[in-house]
Amino acid sequence: MNIQHTYDLITNDMQSVNGMIQQKLHSEVVLINQLGHYIINSGGKRLRPIVVLLSAHAFNYKGINHIDIATIIEFIHTATLLHDDVVDSSQLRRGQKTANNIWGSEASVLVGDFLYSRAFEMMVSVGSMRVMEILAHTTNTIAEGEVMQLLNCHDPDTTEERYLNVIRSKTAKLFEAAAQLGAVLCNASDIEEKAMAAYGMHLGTAFQLTDDVLDYGASSEDLGKNIGDDLAEGKPTLPLIYAMRHGSELESKIIFNAIKEGGLGNLNQVIKAIQVTGAIDYTAEAAHRESQKAIQALEYIPHSLYRESLSDLAQFAVSRAY
Repeated sequence: MNIQHTYDLITNDMQSVNGMIQQKLHSEVVLINQLGHYIINSGGKRLRPIVVLLSAHAFNYKGINHIDIATIIEFIHTATLLHDDVVDSSQLRRGQKTANNIWGSEASVLVGDFLYSRAFEMMVSVGSMRVMEILAHTTNTIAEGEVMQLLNCHDPDTTEERYLNVIRSKTAKLFEAAAQLGAVLCNASDIEEKAMAAYGMHLGTAFQLTDDVLDYGASSEDLGKNIGDDLAEGKPTLPLIYAMRHGSELESKIIFNAIKEGGLGNLNQVIKAIQVTGAIDYTAEAAHRESQKAIQALEYIPHSLYRESLSDLAQFAVSRAY
């Protein structure tokens, strides 16, 4: 699905956001500038800032704080990527070497900390305790999600419920905040604010579940990382959880050991088990259900081109190839 018309709808705002990102990334410390610009400009889709902008315009926002909040959201997201790659010892992201691969883990963690602190510095300038409250709670929840994921690593007994709790905290929570904050800026009604929060949570969950599908179904060139990375790190994602629960005794044992030990020694057998058990279809269907729930949440939002684009974004989340 092509969402170019969505980008076209907010072109001026995105230019302002990109300008703000470059401005707020600046530091007198050269390494922060180098590493920060590298990760920010490494080809991300900017989906979370886009959600902020579309949400604000859906309620006819006329101010400028949506630019700051979109930038804050992107900084928080980027900080989590830097920390994630260090924790996972990742070597590739979006088809490029990770920052920790180039500059080392210490520098990546510290620049991630810089981005977090710069984001909170910017939150103060927005001048809204409600905005601060939502973003503080969001970053706390993301951190909890990271720890929950760490506890699930190399644990073949991880349940679908436990896994979904991780992605709702680690990934979907920031989408939720992005959507909700657009409504908060406009003093939308409580029903509308909750609807936007629900939209973001379901959108983020759909997005991550689609990533799980692509981890075993896309080419590494399309995906921008190595196929089977999650398996190599011993992460029990939904396709693995489902295939292990519904495969033959041999298939279940292969996946169990792959999660327990990590590595890609049995990648082909694992992929075959995932295909035979219908785990990819099961995960894709779960993603589509989340996408539909996101679209349904928009029924409480006034009709506009921006609401239509939010709906298109939910469809893009599950139809993309990368």
